[in-house]
Amino acid sequence: MDNEIQLISDGDGLAVIGNPAAVERFLVSEGLSSKDLGLQRLGPALGTAAGVAQTGSEIAANSGRWVQLTKESAQLASKYPMVKNSATGLSTGVVRGDKGQFVGLLQFAKGPGSMLANPALLAGAAGIMAQVAMQQAMEEITDYLARIEEKVDDVLRAQKDAVLADMIGVHLVIEESMTVREHTGRVSEVTWSKVQATPATIARTQAYALRQLDALAEKLESKAQIGDVAKAAKEAELKAQEWLAVLARCFQLQDAIAVLELDRVLDASPDELDRHRVALKVARQNRLDLMSRSTERLMARMDAAADTANTKVLLHPTTSRAVVHSSNHVATAIDNFHVGLGIEANRESLEAKRWMDAAADARDKVLVTGAGGVDAAGRIGSETLGRAKSVTGKLSSGIAERTFRRRTDD
Repeated sequence: MDNEIQLISDGDGLAVIGNPAAVERFLVSEGLSSKDLGLQRLGPALGTAAGVAQTGSEIAANSGRWVQLTKESAQLASKYPMVKNSATGLSTGVVRGDKGQFVGLLQFAKGPGSMLANPALLAGAAGIMAQVAMQQAMEEITDYLARIEEKVDDVLRAQKDAVLADMIGVHLVIEESMTVREHTGRVSEVTWSKVQATPATIARTQAYALRQLDALAEKLESKAQIGDVAKAAKEAELKAQEWLAVLARCFQLQDAIAVLELDRVLDASPDELDRHRVALKVARQNRLDLMSRSTERLMARMDAAADTANTKVLLHPTTSRAVVHSSNHVATAIDNFHVGLGIEANRESLEAKRWMDAAADARDKVLVTGAGGVDAAGRIGSETLGRAKSVTGKLSSGIAERTFRRRTDD
């Protein structure tokens, strides 16, 4: 139907599928920006699948747009309720429009050519959605690296470690394969053979970078003197940003591999596409969790160092401020990293305690204990005076007695 819109959500994005004019009208009415989903690629890939060949013309006639799920676009889930499939994790539904007004329906589309009524087409659309979402994430990581002005390739070239050096070659191979895919619309066996061994190199580099971050945290934890803490914090300030940039590039390349991998599965084993998509999503989240734990561990040690520094600011004002400055610098770097990779970040910047504030705190503590101290001093003074008078009396009596005895003897 010309006024029917099919919606598919995988938790990361929303696919809007239907007649091009209706899709455009729907997106404009909701104020949503979108990207082309590229549904036409499903025609050749699924042409031999059961029940798909006869719907090739419908695929060609339909427009598919992808909307990134944000706070605003996610509200469509309540405005146009969709049904979630527990096996695939996809939420689907149909919206019908009349004179520009759209109404959500809690049902699957049953008509011929419907994406939602054909499992193969639905799986293919979900696979393409996953690819578009990962490509969007790759662009955001590129923007993140540009914002921090961190040339990760320069960082890699400066390293003598072979694992890091190999990343440059891996990047070039994957970039070339993505270019071939863009021009041919698929990932051939030849193209896949060039990149299928690269994940091992990326994983080694990621593990190396995570270990470097952990080493920075361990070094902070092992220091007790404020001077040593300051040195370790400064090293973390200088090195953390570099390793975060390397991790971001690793994650970006892993997403690129996943995009190529989904194309290869779609081409070679389309019936495995949906399960493969779900597995890749789980693996991707596991990588995010691993990086998040490492960065949070480092940030916890930086926060602890800043807390220690603030307690010693009275005696070490300059050093303490330097530690808190390094802590905030690392916190900003980690927050930017989390945002760039889509990890939720929530941390308030610590403020270095001013020396005068610390001095005032110390003065207040003295004044609080001062009243009790005066009373105690008074008691001690009275007792001392009493003991002194007693000793003086005894001493005077002894002298007088000895003098009397001498006079008697005389």
